[in-house]
Amino acid sequence: MSDTAAGLLQVGLLLACLAAVYRPLGGYMARVYTSDKDLAFERATYKLFGVDAKADQTWAVYARSVIAFSVVGLVLLFLLQRVQHWLPLSLGLPNVESGLAFNTAASFVSNTNWQNYVPEATLGHLVQFAGLAVQNFLSAAVGMAVAVAVIRGFARSKTDRLGNFWVDLTRTTLRILLPIAVVGTLVLVALGVVQNFSGGHEITSVVGQSQTVPGGPVASQEVIKELGTNGGGYYNANSAHPFENPNPLSNLFEIFLLLLIPVCITRTFGLMVKDKRQGYAILGVMGTLWAAFTFAATFFENQGAGTATHAAGAAMEGKETRFGEWASALFATSTTGTSTGAVNSMHDSFTPLGGGTALFHMMLGEVSPGGVGTGLYGMLILAILTVFVAGLMVGRTPEYLKKKITAREMKLVSLYILTTPAVVLVGASIAMGLAVARASILNVDSPHGFSEVLYAFTSAGNNNGSAFAGLSGNIPFYNVALGLAMLLGRFVPIVFALALAGSLARQQPVPVTQGTLPTHRALFVTMLVGVVVIVTGLTYFPALTLGPLAEGL
Repeated sequence: MSDTAAGLLQVGLLLACLAAVYRPLGGYMARVYTSDKDLAFERATYKLFGVDAKADQTWAVYARSVIAFSVVGLVLLFLLQRVQHWLPLSLGLPNVESGLAFNTAASFVSNTNWQNYVPEATLGHLVQFAGLAVQNFLSAAVGMAVAVAVIRGFARSKTDRLGNFWVDLTRTTLRILLPIAVVGTLVLVALGVVQNFSGGHEITSVVGQSQTVPGGPVASQEVIKELGTNGGGYYNANSAHPFENPNPLSNLFEIFLLLLIPVCITRTFGLMVKDKRQGYAILGVMGTLWAAFTFAATFFENQGAGTATHAAGAAMEGKETRFGEWASALFATSTTGTSTGAVNSMHDSFTPLGGGTALFHMMLGEVSPGGVGTGLYGMLILAILTVFVAGLMVGRTPEYLKKKITAREMKLVSLYILTTPAVVLVGASIAMGLAVARASILNVDSPHGFSEVLYAFTSAGNNNGSAFAGLSGNIPFYNVALGLAMLLGRFVPIVFALALAGSLARQQPVPVTQGTLPTHRALFVTMLVGVVVIVTGLTYFPALTLGPLAEGL
């Protein structure tokens, strides 16, 4: 079978699997979030922590709950790393240095999973599964809880209540993430992913040197890494490591996992607002963007522009031979479109325009289809911007899902949209202006060197976590700067999104008239795609011109 036929087959299988689970999983999640009944274990949990499961929260209380919970997680994960050496299953590894411990804690709490370290040489088994894997569940659940609160802002009226964060968090973890993760772990183990508590195996490398490769509870962390769109690998090579991703079938299953919830939650949205067509429209926008970027990345990687790649016959530098160009491009597009950050190939080794495609995909705000929860509420905010633009064109007050979009809503939308670009561009500018930061750039005097820095702050600000490997990030400046970028890029937009949801929930629904823009038809889908691309292009185009475009052209 040719590479093209094999590539098209795997894309077709992926889409078929997603289509098969779209209705049942989307409907199940809607029932989870709208049910009045609590499970026995949930009731015990609420009683233990003093939570009133029947008490709805205002947007401000909901936001404070999100921040408080995340701060506690940040502190606990930081301390766990700082005392690692004295913990069981530490494998004799030392305590993690404070700057790196802060960066790692900020990374996993913000669902970014940027890794400024070599995991198998830095963290023991206990920190991996009791610290990082736990945060993989909880940070993903936070994103989904916020998405549900935003949906309630559209679905409810004449109220200032958006639900209960603690109930949403608990139900997401116990009823959605954990059951899928258990099944997914068994599938990954069956496909050859490692799951043990081994201290390591001595092997002889191809150059004759001895090397210790540790085992560990890899499959159980791998599944939530992808399912929760986290991305932090058990090994430094991430999903390019054979213990994490041993064969093409496991590779396809991991891509399926990272797309699963972001795709299916659009049906949850349609059911909760009582108009399934709205969910299909949002899915149509996400699918269009994902397909376009998948095509572009695959084209540029298969084209293999450059003397070296033409001489070699393929752009295989930094790629696993068991996956090839098609599977590597598919994984790259899916991971940069879902705020996952997991990689099965090194993006720094992609062709200039192939790597630039992955970078630009992140710059969209990771809404195609986006991270668990974050992609949906990010796309809904861009949908509000779209109906506002449409309203300006026809001279009517913009409306979305029977809610008027007033000056207050547009201020919050503007602040949400501007936050991440500000974090990314200001951070990259500071890094390029400091000698200590430039010293960590492998190609400091080339456009590719600027691309490495821009990619790092784009990845951090958008809570992705993937990297261009030419940047050495484990220095005090990048540990602090990227840690702050991850926290600001995660929690400031959440506050604006919840404030917007609270404002919408207080409104009285307006009746649909002949002048109302239908937001479930192809015209609106096309307009929304255009707004996503144009807003991103206007924001980042000058920076892209200095980096991947200059290198590629």
